[in-house]
Amino acid sequence: MEQLGGGESAGGHPLLNVDRVEEPLGAYLARIGDVFRVFGKQDSGCVAYGVRLPDRGERWFVKTAIAAVGRRSLERAWGFHRAVRHPVIVPQVHRIALRDGTAVVMPWRDGEVLYDPAERGRGDRTSPGSPMARFRSLPVDRIEAAFADVLNAHLAVEAAGYVAVDLYDGALLYDFAAAKMRLVDLDEYRPGPFVLDAERLPGSTRFMAPEEFERGATIDSRTTVHALGRTARLLLDAGDEESAWRGTAAQLAVLERATHPDPAQRFAGVREFRGAWLRS
Repeated sequence: MEQLGGGESAGGHPLLNVDRVEEPLGAYLARIGDVFRVFGKQDSGCVAYGVRLPDRGERWFVKTAIAAVGRRSLERAWGFHRAVRHPVIVPQVHRIALRDGTAVVMPWRDGEVLYDPAERGRGDRTSPGSPMARFRSLPVDRIEAAFADVLNAHLAVEAAGYVAVDLYDGALLYDFAAAKMRLVDLDEYRPGPFVLDAERLPGSTRFMAPEEFERGATIDSRTTVHALGRTARLLLDAGDEESAWRGTAAQLAVLERATHPDPAQRFAGVREFRGAWLRS
């Protein structure tokens, strides 16, 4: 594709029909639209922008890496989004080459990330008015519906031969007005099963399975089941100490199996876990 000036093609979409941008990404986005959010405190080594294109009535999320770890994650995520598509998973729809890397373009989705340690700190899950505290105060059936969306999305993940890595509440984007759950930043999801060749995988220890800390361990669908079980356990608790369970005893029994320390004692995969959860 031909480029004009900073990268915008003649008569084309200033994000989706551009292969390369020569100027700094932030400057380019400010030139083509209104940058209404900047996400600059990302643990992933990335920086991202919310940009509005007034002439088109569109909003987009544009993300690029500013460190080597971020570049590796973006490259991995591009492959994941080519293999896995689901309405709950916010997709990467286009990639733009930059002078010092790449940027990915995603549709903007309204909502609030349930936990953002970079922005608010460790106490935010229980702070009055925080996204997680407000989510946990919703009626149980709304929380169950939101978790059902997460489960359904992971059926697509499993069917594509991928396993969950670094799934935690920072990947959960909830639109309180529309009562919609979406998944973002699944950049560490990987084809599986695979053997862990490091001391640990990236992620929140509250959600991770024991094998994710064991070099040489097999990471597979049972590991995904553990992450999903921990997700349900933390979303359906009224607080952060796991002492105020709002679900049923049958549901809790399912989660105890899903999060068993021994992978062999868990459900074999997402589909089996989902079936047991729906029956509980």
